[in-house]
Amino acid sequence: MVDPSPDETRQLEELRARLRREYPDRAASDVDAAVDQGVAELADAKIRNFVPVLVERSARRHLDE
Repeated sequence: MVDPSPDETRQLEELRARLRREYPDRAASDVDAAVDQGVAELADAKIRNFVPVLVERSARRHLDE
């Protein structure tokens, strides 16, 4: 597992907050689980630049189910 940069950590926290606002009918724990799942799927990614974007796509897919 690669440690996230401070910028990546900030982007993921902003993503959590944004998704909580955009999915008010979903529990915060559901949003967190969706984001955490996306992060886990990309834990070994060597190129980290797009991790937040890919996590967002994954989380939205999960939350839209």
